[in-house]
Amino acid sequence: MSILNNAVGKKGLKLCAGLLASALLVTGCGGGGGSKGADKENWISIEDRYTVDAETPAWQLDKKEEVTDLTWYVNADWWNTDFGKDIVTKKIKEDLNINIKFITGDDTKLNTFFAGGDMPDLLTIFDSNSPVVQKASTWALPLNDLAEKYDPYFNKVAAQDTLNWFQLADGKTYGYPNYSNTQADYDSGNIPAKTAFIIRKDVYEALGKPSMGTQEEFRKVLSQIRTEFPAMIPFGFNSIGEGSGSLGDVFQDFLGVPLENEDGSFYNRNLDEDYLSWVKTLNGAYRDGNISDDSFADDGTAFEEKVKSGKYATMLLDGTPQQGGNLQIFLSANPGKEYIAIDGPQSTAGHEPLLNQSGITGWMISYITQDCKDPAKAMQVFTYLLSEEGQKLMNYGIEGETYKTNADGTVELLPEVKDLQLNNAEKFKKEYRMGEFMFFGHDRHKALSQDAFPEAIKQMQEWGKGKLKPHFILENINPNQGTPEARGLTAINTKWNTTLVSMVRAKDDTAFDSTLADYKSFLEDNSWDKITLIRTDKMKQNKEKLGIE
Repeated sequence: MSILNNAVGKKGLKLCAGLLASALLVTGCGGGGGSKGADKENWISIEDRYTVDAETPAWQLDKKEEVTDLTWYVNADWWNTDFGKDIVTKKIKEDLNINIKFITGDDTKLNTFFAGGDMPDLLTIFDSNSPVVQKASTWALPLNDLAEKYDPYFNKVAAQDTLNWFQLADGKTYGYPNYSNTQADYDSGNIPAKTAFIIRKDVYEALGKPSMGTQEEFRKVLSQIRTEFPAMIPFGFNSIGEGSGSLGDVFQDFLGVPLENEDGSFYNRNLDEDYLSWVKTLNGAYRDGNISDDSFADDGTAFEEKVKSGKYATMLLDGTPQQGGNLQIFLSANPGKEYIAIDGPQSTAGHEPLLNQSGITGWMISYITQDCKDPAKAMQVFTYLLSEEGQKLMNYGIEGETYKTNADGTVELLPEVKDLQLNNAEKFKKEYRMGEFMFFGHDRHKALSQDAFPEAIKQMQEWGKGKLKPHFILENINPNQGTPEARGLTAINTKWNTTLVSMVRAKDDTAFDSTLADYKSFLEDNSWDKITLIRTDKMKQNKEKLGIE
């Protein structure tokens, strides 16, 4: 997921979408849709344009001469709205004979679309748990029917497991995500780990390559670092923000905390004894003076600046691709001092790491709305971007112009393009935009090339091989938004985030234990039992949907 340069932003978007939920529930998500409805008999005719062929993408058949203008709303203010200026979107524009006007915004703007009745042709959102997704049948067109009527080749490029995962109660699928990893993707080995415990190589070697696996070793090495490298912060972690940085579920994954109880019910991983013993170790490290208070206050930008300058001696880092540019900047300026992944903290219970990646739910979810002026052309966009041709274009540009295909099928950027990627990132981004326009992107296409990821993270990805474990059963298991249990869970999550920080920063064991006890009481006061039952039921549904025993 190298495009995802804003992991913090992703969490923020999900939070904002959650806050919007009640408003969208009121409107029923159907305020703007329905002018043409879900009845495909009312959709535009393509009789004078082409005859569908299951073996040929419709964009290659369509004889429509005039340019099709499409409006595409992306619920993210930071999305690059340019279209047709860089090599990637210019090629898409030419091949599909389209012009896309991107509109961006936040949840307030998204709500305005549903309330005002003026829907865009396409719409991309981020929160798979939101009412927008759950009520997609009221405002979006079903991809199954669109494929049948306009572009059956779509079924050759879409993942059936992903379509099944997003299927609504009516048996139809309305949205399609990017970076949706199925079990087959995990089995392929093409999905790289994105979490690692890393240490600066010069520090690691100067200390004699010490083990940091046990809690005693961990604290001892951090103290050695503070003594021998006083200008550095011994231990860092992802920006906390309104979440838990990499100290919550990411650390739990790193320690291999179980995903469920033995009977298949929901397991509160936050209260896992193995994990909590490590949180207490972090508290010890904090009290030793080896975790900086600034680490709890730094925003994403401040954290990235410290990564870029090599300020942290060690880090539990989630989102190595997102930090790849910053890690590469440090590596290029400091050869021999680069960050490397080591085993780091290990479970006291003997568990192996269960690292997570983007699950089958993926990240950005795109829809064709019921108000789409030309759903045939919109469907062609979906098919095109999901195809091998579209994926290679989005990742590597145009063969012969920006990349070449080697005899073994791997892909290699041409020297001048590679040089620009390494040494002039801004120009590379503006002129090529490769690896960024990724509405339907997937890691298996990045596996085609050594150029897909920066050198700085390749050792970390190598370390992570064999440590990924799908978390499918835990996806989308929260109570439906707008319910009392959903409100209770929001309060509990907020409480947990502050509890975790307070435990790490506790002045003594008594304060640590008191903070934890307060959290447990908070659970009892906020419908935790009901939330657990809902999550267990949804976990069961996930297993049935995916055929997991």
